[in-house]
Amino acid sequence: MHLWTLRAAALATIGLTASMAHAQDIALKPLIDARLRYEHADQDGIADDADAVTLRIRSGVQASAGPLSALVEAEGTIPFTTNYNDGFNGRLTPLVPDPGNIELNRAQLSYAAKGLKLIVGRQVLDFADQRFVGPAAWRQNEQTFDAVRVQWSGVKNLSIDTAYSWSVRTVNGIQGTPARPQSIGGNNWFGTIGYATPVGTLSGFAYLVDQDSVALSGFRLSSQTYGARFAGSRALAKTLKLGYVASYARQSDYARNPNHYAANYWLGEASLAGKVLSATAGYEVLGADKGVALTSVQTPLASFFKFQGWDSKFTVTPPNGLRDAYATVGANWKGQGWVSSYGLGATYHHFDSDRLSLHYGDELDLIASAKVKRYTLAVRFAHYRADTFATDTDKVFLTVDWVY
Repeated sequence: MHLWTLRAAALATIGLTASMAHAQDIALKPLIDARLRYEHADQDGIADDADAVTLRIRSGVQASAGPLSALVEAEGTIPFTTNYNDGFNGRLTPLVPDPGNIELNRAQLSYAAKGLKLIVGRQVLDFADQRFVGPAAWRQNEQTFDAVRVQWSGVKNLSIDTAYSWSVRTVNGIQGTPARPQSIGGNNWFGTIGYATPVGTLSGFAYLVDQDSVALSGFRLSSQTYGARFAGSRALAKTLKLGYVASYARQSDYARNPNHYAANYWLGEASLAGKVLSATAGYEVLGADKGVALTSVQTPLASFFKFQGWDSKFTVTPPNGLRDAYATVGANWKGQGWVSSYGLGATYHHFDSDRLSLHYGDELDLIASAKVKRYTLAVRFAHYRADTFATDTDKVFLTVDWVY
């Protein structure tokens, strides 16, 4: 039934696009974006370095008529080099999970009117800060979901956002294997309810993740997470703003997970943003239960690159949990002529365990960027220094993004 639903949504998307093309009030919007990236990885314990040059292109069209819209988008990733481990080719280098790929990225129907929005089909899902559910957009192959999503804001200051997904389309693409699948089935339920106040938005959330695949850790990545989040900002001066986030959640086993565990999640963050300079400090805890593998807080559907450093050492939370104390300083200013803006940033992470008082390691991430017309150019450097977890790793990223 789920496969039939997706096929029906895709066919209906194409059919609705064609039928709306005959209407006088049709609005067609092309969707094109591309990213060219060079990624270098040097990891202790692996003799050869990885050097990946890949080009990702997404193209599609959105057709809108009144409250209805239809969207179809394809995605392709072209590797220009082969001397890196893409997860499938068996190369003895550090992993760069950007395999060659071509697939249907999104095919969705939408209805939006009077505070209600309904989206059906293959789509991007992003909830809150993408800590638990997101598109993992840093990787060339985006993570999307075959899902139904309902968003409602019909009462002042109140919002509800909920989704049911029966298939997660992973970053592995069409080369997927049982251990690194193209898609993962399961009954996934996500939802948030938020109330806006003068000082911020208070939200309650629930993320029920069903990783219904025995090849993926024997169902041990299925979890249910319930929690609350408060986020807001206040102007301290004409050009100075204070931001703050606090979140707590409790995670436990769900669906066919044979582990029985419960662990806590915490996040506290504060930021100051001026006209040019900004600074952020935060502390995030992915708690542990009893020190057994996959009984700590896990977030398999997260947008990982936004959390715990760009060297990606903690996409699976260690058995003893993870505590991340981090600080970021940045500068962004307007340019002249072709260059509309510049940016510089540095982030430091101090990683410890949640139990047994282990120091895992430290990471420094640096970025320099510039926006030139429709192009965004960025240079990133990540250095992870290991103590008791993983190994020393350096990565360099050179990216050029273009959006129509």
